[in-house]
Amino acid sequence: MDEAQTKAQLEAMRIEHRDLDDAIAALAAKPVPDQLQMARLKKRKLRLRDEIAAREDMLIPDIIA
Repeated sequence: MDEAQTKAQLEAMRIEHRDLDDAIAALAAKPVPDQLQMARLKKRKLRLRDEIAAREDMLIPDIIA
């Protein structure tokens, strides 16, 4: 995978992460929020955060000291 593809995927994942934030906030604003759905969204958001961090690490070249 080249750098341009990785950056494009990173941007898409960041957008999805922000969308999950919005979805979680909207769900929490309901009078009786669906706790199961909220937990699933939060879990997906955490997984996505880890994927983003891993992809960002792929973009940073290894430096041999």
